[in-house]
Amino acid sequence: MAPRFLTNLVPRREKRAHGRPLLHVLSTLTWVQWGHFWSGWLAWTCDAIDFFSVSLSVTRLQDQFGRSTHDITTAITLTLLFRSAGAVIFGIISDRFGRKWPLIINLLMISVLELGSGFVETFPAFLAVRSLFGIAMGGIWGLAASTALENLPVEVRGLASGILQQGYAVGYLLAAVINLTLVPETSTTWRSLFWCASGISAFAAFVRLLLPESEIFIRAKAAERARGGSTRNKTKIFLHETGVMLRRHWALCIYAILLMTGFNFLSHGSQDLYPTYLTNAKLFSDHNATVATIIGNCGAIAGGAIAGWLSQYIGRRLTIIIFVLLIGAFIPLWILPSSFGALAAGAFCIQFGVQGAWGVIPIQLAEISPPAFRATFPGVAYQLGNMVSSASAQIEATGAANLHTTVIDHNGKPKVVSDYATVQAILIGVVAAFVLIVTIFGPENYGSHFEKSRAAFEEGAGEEDAPAGDDDDVEASNAGSRPTSVQVDEEKRATPEPASAPASVDHEKRGVGRWFDRLRS
Repeated sequence: MAPRFLTNLVPRREKRAHGRPLLHVLSTLTWVQWGHFWSGWLAWTCDAIDFFSVSLSVTRLQDQFGRSTHDITTAITLTLLFRSAGAVIFGIISDRFGRKWPLIINLLMISVLELGSGFVETFPAFLAVRSLFGIAMGGIWGLAASTALENLPVEVRGLASGILQQGYAVGYLLAAVINLTLVPETSTTWRSLFWCASGISAFAAFVRLLLPESEIFIRAKAAERARGGSTRNKTKIFLHETGVMLRRHWALCIYAILLMTGFNFLSHGSQDLYPTYLTNAKLFSDHNATVATIIGNCGAIAGGAIAGWLSQYIGRRLTIIIFVLLIGAFIPLWILPSSFGALAAGAFCIQFGVQGAWGVIPIQLAEISPPAFRATFPGVAYQLGNMVSSASAQIEATGAANLHTTVIDHNGKPKVVSDYATVQAILIGVVAAFVLIVTIFGPENYGSHFEKSRAAFEEGAGEEDAPAGDDDDVEASNAGSRPTSVQVDEEKRATPEPASAPASVDHEKRGVGRWFDRLRS
């Protein structure tokens, strides 16, 4: 008989006896729900534009500061290292005070720092600004994902997760288009890319300003006011519940960090130095390298949307596993050809797999997270994984500097080049195997109704697990186009359970969900 962790890869079908078709649910969404989703998507898109401004400008930055590729990638490493600090700071502020203003402030900070990056004149100053930028950038993902997903009905969250995550690919694509069209036409060259990115981030902050606070926080704060809770008491409760959450869910925290370490190695290992790989190892022009990058990001967008939609029907982990296996199958096409067409096809296919698997991550983390900490927990796990994988660009640059191969240049003569292809293939292959193992043995809380849970400043929030979906939950979601959180009974909110009586836990979580419960006890 097959082990439980394998049989559970095939999930229970989401119970749809009273469920609504996807297109019908989409047609009933309010403009506020659409606005929250797209504002979260836009914030995440800005994050990518700002980050990949460095990756797309490596050659020009080398000329500007007189540094090697290894030195320039230090800026990427420092940005990734400091992102975890931003995830902690902005995640805690968001779970305590709400989604709206923390995200607006976060976007304005990255706008200012991205603008400053375009004005620096020395390499140490550039590193300093990019380090500060990493702190600001670290808060975006957790806030964007919680803003986008928590106000949507359960039936559309899989598709929404895939589209949301591919805001990152869209951001990379937009940065590549700006780099391809505007940068060569301006006397400021690489600086114009950073200034454009700054303006787009400021625009995203303005869009979020026009929208109301998340409905979950509006209701929770109204209930607290009705009970006469003070700001000081709410902060005290929040800090207490955060400690309870960490004690209760420490094993889940470790698992989430391991999972996100693997995923961040996958994305950064396949993206950060991809233009450098094409220009140095395949002798592409900057123009052709940028076009290939754009094609790769088209594959990412397609993969993320398809995988997110698919996960709504076959489950989160199984979808991730399928797309990670596709990565392994596409690695040869990604590195072996020499022609533009074949390598561009390889870029499309590898990013279809990488970002397809990534497309499930926002909803997978949201569903397994302690529900009251949907901004802090996923954001910190994501950015700690980023911190561990922060040296991926330098690993590839160092490996390629010490591993060489011979190619035929445009004049038909042999030329010794850095072997980025072999280095990237080894790194991505090993990391894909790691992600596969971690995903197979991991938990899943498919169809979770996390929007029904308490806010983090309410008593008992740290002990809560998100309720799993069932027929009653699905039927309740049919009451209107608004998310279930809007339909939670006010009396239930007004009389929370005592902190000593934790909410019921779904012990049928697949994978090692029970193992996590045993570790906690």
